[in-house]
Amino acid sequence: MITEVPGAAIEGQGLSRPALIVSDLRFSYPDRQDVLKGLSMSVMPGERVGLIGPNGSGKTTLFLNICGILKPSAGKLIVLGRPVTDGDFRSDVGLLFQNPDDQLFCPSVHDDVAFGPQNMKLSREEIETRVMEALSVVGATELATRPPHHLSGGEKRMISIAGVLAMRPRLLLYDEPSANLDIRSRRRLIRLLQASEQTILIASHDLELILETCHRVVLMDDGCVVADGDAREIMTDDRLMEAHGQEKPHSLMPHQTSHHPVR
Repeated sequence: MITEVPGAAIEGQGLSRPALIVSDLRFSYPDRQDVLKGLSMSVMPGERVGLIGPNGSGKTTLFLNICGILKPSAGKLIVLGRPVTDGDFRSDVGLLFQNPDDQLFCPSVHDDVAFGPQNMKLSREEIETRVMEALSVVGATELATRPPHHLSGGEKRMISIAGVLAMRPRLLLYDEPSANLDIRSRRRLIRLLQASEQTILIASHDLELILETCHRVVLMDDGCVVADGDAREIMTDDRLMEAHGQEKPHSLMPHQTSHHPVR
């Protein structure tokens, strides 16, 4: 069922406590006011939720607030049962930045993937295990010794994902995860997301990826949640999608068969 409201429901259904509660969240940049306008939503443990909407709708800003990188001007954020504290390092929350160059800064791929586990004060053996496991999952073990600035855009994207996975977070925030990926890497990413048991939010303009990985979609526009519900129901609603700068995914369009007579 599609819910079209200024903000989605706060409390999840059932006995489980929500993994994420966003209540009346408001945020402004110095040069741009009201980027988030009382945004509300909740996400249950293990859910995979797609965030869709036009550029400037507030998706990335929401992620940065959830991680504590940005401080909201008002509202409440509860992540995995704890209020978000400004500047607090949370290894149980992983953020994939939209631009991998914002995430990769070490001399080698290995060091970049190891950065998170090192800050978790893990043993050298555990760090090495996590680094090689994460690189294997994204299919990039052969890149371990390469400098990140020598990688292609798609390779940087997969290494950034490995860096997030190496911390083994319980809540994952993916900002445009399929950008710059070739067909093989994109399919690997989709399989990874489909197999994940963590709570995941994916902000993306790749609506086919959202359709394959998320049962629920939150449509954002102008700093608000305008629809929250079943992914297929929302993305097949032409009126709703067009009103908020979106197009129905091609796979949801009826295929027409040519009826020209054979000569």
